[in-house]
Amino acid sequence: MYDFTGKTALVTGAASGIGLAVVEILAHAGACVALNYLDNDIRGLRQLERLRVAGLKVIGAPGNVAEPASAERMVSTAISELGRLDFLINNAGTPATREPIPPRDLDRLTEDIWETIISTNLVGPYRCTKFAAAELHAAKGAVVNTASIAGLGIVGSSIAYGASKAGLVNMTQNLARALAPEARVNAVAPGYVESDWTREWPVDKKTAFVEKTLLKRPCTPGDIAEVIVFLCGGGSMVTGQTLVVDGGLSLA
Repeated sequence: MYDFTGKTALVTGAASGIGLAVVEILAHAGACVALNYLDNDIRGLRQLERLRVAGLKVIGAPGNVAEPASAERMVSTAISELGRLDFLINNAGTPATREPIPPRDLDRLTEDIWETIISTNLVGPYRCTKFAAAELHAAKGAVVNTASIAGLGIVGSSIAYGASKAGLVNMTQNLARALAPEARVNAVAPGYVESDWTREWPVDKKTAFVEKTLLKRPCTPGDIAEVIVFLCGGGSMVTGQTLVVDGGLSLA
C-alpha cells in the first residue's frame, strides 16, 4: 500500500510481536529500519539475520528505553547509522508480570513492578521522542506510540499497566503539541493481542477476551502493525489521536 523507499524508521521493542511486524511491513515497503531490542535478547539478533537474508534493509539498535543513558545512546546511534529519521515507533513496553494481576490484588503490585512499568511504558516513549525530536522535525516525520485499551478504562494486565497506558494516551496529545507543526504524533490502542506476552495467560482468561470481542478473534501483531504503518504513511492531518484497534472488544 505504501512506498517507503528512501524513508527511515526506528522501532523500539521490535524483537517480537507488534514491533517486529511493523519492522517487516516498513522494510518490505522499501524503508531502512532500525530494529531495537534489549542487549541480552538473542531474539533481536536472530530476527536481524533473518530479515537481512531476505534482502531487507534492517540495522540493529540494541538498548533499553527504560534507562536514560541507554535510550539516548540507542536513538543517537540509530539516527547516525540511518542518516535521518522519518518515523519513530515507540512500541517497547512491559506488563512486568507473566499473567494478569486483578485490580483487587493490591499486594502483588510491588514498587518494583510500578517502577519497571512506568519507566518503560511511559517515560521510555518520552525519552525516545525527545532524543529524536530534531530529526523528526527536519524530516517532517511521524511518531506512533503503542498504548492500550487498558489506558482507556478497560481492565488490563494490572492497575500499573493501565495507568502507564493512560498516561501514554495523554502524553501523545501533548507530544503532538510539542512537535507541531513539523511532525505528527499519534497512538494505537490494541485490545487483546495473541503474542508472546499473553502466551502464559490462563486459557479461560484468553477465551473470555475472544468471546467478548465483536469480531470473535484475538488481534494479531500484524493487525496492530498495519494501523501503525498507516499512521506513519497516511493520515497527514491526523495528530494527537489514539486509534483503538481491538476488534470491538471495548464495545462489549
